[in-house]
Amino acid sequence: MKTVLLVPTTSQINMETLSQSVAGLVGGEIVAIPSHEEFCGAIGNNNLDDLLETAIAKQSAPISVVVGVLADESRPYANRVNRELATGFDADVILVGDSDTRLPVFASVFGGLKGERIWGVIGTAELSGKVQVLARTDNGGNLSEIDSNAFEAYKTADRTQKLSPYAFRNQVVRLAQNAKKRIVLPEGDEPRTIEAAAICQSRGIAQCVLLGDPAKIRTVADERGVTLPDGIEIIEPSTVIDKYVAPMVERRKGKIDEEGARQALQDTVYLGTMMLQVGDVDGLVSGAVHTTADTIRPAFQLIKTAPEYSLVSSVFFMLLPEQVVVYGDCAVNPNPTAEQLAEIAIQSAESAKSFGIDPKVALISYSTMNSGSGEDVETVKSALQIVREKAPNLKVDGPLQFDAASVPSVGKQKAPNSQVAGEANVFIFPDLNTGNTTYKAVQRTAGVISVGPMLQGLNKPVNDLSRGCLVDDIVYTIALTAIQAVGQ
Repeated sequence: MKTVLLVPTTSQINMETLSQSVAGLVGGEIVAIPSHEEFCGAIGNNNLDDLLETAIAKQSAPISVVVGVLADESRPYANRVNRELATGFDADVILVGDSDTRLPVFASVFGGLKGERIWGVIGTAELSGKVQVLARTDNGGNLSEIDSNAFEAYKTADRTQKLSPYAFRNQVVRLAQNAKKRIVLPEGDEPRTIEAAAICQSRGIAQCVLLGDPAKIRTVADERGVTLPDGIEIIEPSTVIDKYVAPMVERRKGKIDEEGARQALQDTVYLGTMMLQVGDVDGLVSGAVHTTADTIRPAFQLIKTAPEYSLVSSVFFMLLPEQVVVYGDCAVNPNPTAEQLAEIAIQSAESAKSFGIDPKVALISYSTMNSGSGEDVETVKSALQIVREKAPNLKVDGPLQFDAASVPSVGKQKAPNSQVAGEANVFIFPDLNTGNTTYKAVQRTAGVISVGPMLQGLNKPVNDLSRGCLVDDIVYTIALTAIQAVGQ
């Protein structure tokens, strides 16, 4: 998909007529944005993100045309909204105006007149043409002097759309709603978990199953001001343990007896994992209270790895301002071998695909290609060869330093022949120390939302939460888990 964002810099031009003309030139459909009143209400209630997410979700055509907001005294939010619209739609921006002095001011929101988002200008006869003028317009919005070649080229040009945080969140919710999966939450009396379960249940994201004392859960919900939807399930663990004793003994044949199984099932994570193993639920989310080890150990013992994989790994979806990228492995494997690193890369690429990201995989190192040497570099080089053998159609390269992988100008300089350098959206770190440190550094210093860790490689979906997680983190992890469950 492609989007053209028309940003008005004057009130003198009829943007409705102009947008219809531009839509005709690019073969696109106009997507309406919220009204002034809706923006004011959303900003006042601190839910602008939700409002913009709803607007961006309306995009369905291969090419969309969106009219941005004119900045004036009555719309002090305009620049912020236009920037977010450009990011959310991953749009190509056309400035619309009649003044050479005003254009740079409006363009500054997008990195200046030479910013990578700026496609060009549609201006009146008064505009000098110091920037690329795609067409002229009168005040009525009627076009003349149209650069037909530019618009025709735009219609046919291939353009990989970056998945924005808005689009990602909307897509995750939509896919989860369509999946209609039953997700067990072993930490059923934990306040954030209760609130997240209520949200997921009411929005149709998942059928939520809370494990815990029903009276305590309802008390916590009342104290938090949460109304539990009618359809939400609450299960007292002691009433169902007996059902899973024999299946657990069978699953761990020779390693545990009935008494041991009964004791283990007192732990709601083990109980929820057994519910998942026998097919009574479709996925499990835990970790708001439990450690990562306590969450995933039962999965290793009872769910085990999928036939095509030899290990379990994890990814985080990092919701950067301009796009969503994938980091792996940041939670599970301390020092992967070349074979394991290759498997993590393939797993992570598949996870990216599942959520609408066209994977370009960078194997990260302190070396770019042959700039450095050492055992760690050789491990990454070996992993690259294994990935290319096992997944020949996957866009992957390495070793790449992080800047060479993520910054186009650096990528062109350090690895000019790479199809990944400067454009990577899946970053595979050489070890757990590097991966965990990097995701937390980015998350905390840049204020980036990270969704995960999402475990990959298991027979059935189990996902871990950070003990510092927010309600929204739990909501999206439940949604991810529901999506993972599709086809399993």
